[in-house]
Amino acid sequence: MPLQLTGAPGDPDLIRLPWQLPLEEWPEHHLVTLPRGISRHIVRFVRLSGHVYAIKEISKRYAQREYQLLWDLSRHDAPAVEPVAVVTGRVDAAGEPLDAALITRHLRFSLPYRAMLSGTLRQDTLVRLLDALAVLIVRLHLTGFYWGDCSLSNTLFRRDAGAFAAYLVDAETGELHPVLSEGQRLHDIDVAHMNIYGEMLDLSAGGFLHASVDPLAFADQLYERYHRLWKELTQEEIVEDVEWHLIDQRIRRLNSLGFDVAEMMVRRKAGTARLVVRPKVVDAGHHQRRLLRLTGLDVEENQARRLLNDLDSFRVAKGLRHEDEAIVAHRWLAETFQPTVGAIPPELRGKLEPAQLFHEVLDHRWFMSEAEGGDVGLAAALRSYIDNVLVFKPDEAAVIGEEPDDETVAAAEPETRAVDVTEG
Repeated sequence: MPLQLTGAPGDPDLIRLPWQLPLEEWPEHHLVTLPRGISRHIVRFVRLSGHVYAIKEISKRYAQREYQLLWDLSRHDAPAVEPVAVVTGRVDAAGEPLDAALITRHLRFSLPYRAMLSGTLRQDTLVRLLDALAVLIVRLHLTGFYWGDCSLSNTLFRRDAGAFAAYLVDAETGELHPVLSEGQRLHDIDVAHMNIYGEMLDLSAGGFLHASVDPLAFADQLYERYHRLWKELTQEEIVEDVEWHLIDQRIRRLNSLGFDVAEMMVRRKAGTARLVVRPKVVDAGHHQRRLLRLTGLDVEENQARRLLNDLDSFRVAKGLRHEDEAIVAHRWLAETFQPTVGAIPPELRGKLEPAQLFHEVLDHRWFMSEAEGGDVGLAAALRSYIDNVLVFKPDEAAVIGEEPDDETVAAAEPETRAVDVTEG
């Protein structure tokens, strides 16, 4: 069979890579040096035309299956890496067959768990990490996706305002169903619990985990957070006929978690005056969709929440309470967001994505205002942030093979030092 690349690659140079060589023998000039998690397969990163791709060597059957699963997840708008192509028909110089290769697009601004959990990590950061992973598993289960091998190694994390957003990386063992059974869900979260406990023990044994972190307690918290979130999203609620305000409270509570209620199922409980209410369809990304509709900005959920809060503050400050929301959003975008992002020097713009950068400027403004005893203003906060914070952050360009020097690393906050690495 001749060499064949199937998918939507978009970059013709992909077919020109040295597919006749096993991945572990690829020349260094083709590769980007990035940290990788523990994997059963050889994974390499390449940079072509300014884009970074992850390439995994795997059998043809599993490469095609995983490509299709990732493609199906993308159609469901599930948080997962983007599939690019499958390469089959590979043979070496002697004509011996080689495994196929799965190509996915590198997730920019993503963090591997080993970079985040090593060293002195604050307890609140661990909590945010667990929340992100729990939300990821719940979203996948609501989609009907059974992961089969959920672990930290198979997950990437991106900054999402003060929290994190988690993305599935490895779907090799996954299955997509119309609806998951209770047994499938519980087995999947049991596997996740076992895998994460093992990964924490591995980090602890290697001296990479802070002594205050209990591996079993860490894994148990994920289990508890998953079940609490699943119950909040799917449980039935019994209300009296006169207590319809509780339904509104339920919807607002779900919105605060980042989920939209597309439909409610209500039925009367036999023999009583009570109603049984259950969210029938729940979609994630409530704040994302609102911000995208108003401004065209496509960002993470908590970033969207923060930007919307600033938009609401802008409305009040400008005396626009009764103005149309779309008009206010256009003014905020033109007068606040775009000028702030545009004021960043070109050589510093690769350090953080625009929404995260804007969020951090707002945080910096709050801390400065607290210290000064009054609002310092956005312009002053932006200048201070650039001079005293942003210049010391590792640059996204570091993932292309440059490492920040020791002085730069020392100046970075503990939880942001690895902002420019990823894994496969």
